[in-house]
Amino acid sequence: MHHIKRKYIHFRLRLKHILRLIVLPGFDGMPLYDVLVFFFRGLFKGVLTYRAAAIAYNFFLALIPFIMFLFTLIPFVTGEHYQTYLLDLIQELIPSNIYSMVKNTVEEIISRPHQGLLSAGFFMAIYFATNGVDAILEGFNQSYHAMETRPWWKQKLVAFGLMLILSVLIFISFVLLGFGELSIRLLTEKHLLTSDLSIFSLQLLRWFIILFVTLLSTSLLYYFGQLKTGRENIRYRFFSAGSILSTGLFIVGGVVIKLYFENFSRYNILYGSIGSLIILLVWIYYNAFIILIGFELNTSIRRSRMEALK
Repeated sequence: MHHIKRKYIHFRLRLKHILRLIVLPGFDGMPLYDVLVFFFRGLFKGVLTYRAAAIAYNFFLALIPFIMFLFTLIPFVTGEHYQTYLLDLIQELIPSNIYSMVKNTVEEIISRPHQGLLSAGFFMAIYFATNGVDAILEGFNQSYHAMETRPWWKQKLVAFGLMLILSVLIFISFVLLGFGELSIRLLTEKHLLTSDLSIFSLQLLRWFIILFVTLLSTSLLYYFGQLKTGRENIRYRFFSAGSILSTGLFIVGGVVIKLYFENFSRYNILYGSIGSLIILLVWIYYNAFIILIGFELNTSIRRSRMEALK
């Protein structure tokens, strides 16, 4: 028993030594071991599950008003039949159970005459979307490594500004992606796009746009979501290690969740129509959790850097 314990201690010390020699890009020169110490401390002591649940709740409230606003606005820019191509794109990104809910909502919006952007739905979308971003910022504030926070009114202003920027970014990306899907179909139907390589290149470009928009959105949240006092003598990166990690987890996790719910899940059999609602909440909760994980990584790099400067 003593021999096993001694070998375990030797292995742990050797692993610690190896991890101290590894410095990953974006870690500001900090050894991987030092960052991981703060990172896992933040994960286990930072009540991530409760913070992610609070974010998921606020984003669930904001989802339907935002979809209503988005699909009411798009026809003014692109035309009436653009939603069909956009729905086909959304179907590729989310589980089919969630897509059926989104499709029903969109079809109901399309079937009604446009009531104008300055309607109750517009203001509801603004209010709940701002609350959703504010919940993310509050989740950042509750980090185990949080040092300073903004006054509540400044945080609301930052949340509102980020909400506007992210909404414009999402809208532009949806327009570009939908236009790309429409262009591919039209060119294929008219036999102007016959090469498999050309079609694959355009499809690859579409996924690159999705990847870049996801990276840009998370980078905006992390860069403006953390309070920078100017007293720490630390360089803040816009495209950070946390935003790269969260983007990768968004893509990989999104694919895994989609495959699981479409092939192995029995929620609809067990719960009926409410199963789609449960799947939607799980999907939002996962994404909220990933946002917090990326932020914890950035904060861990920041804390390890501060410790090194002491």
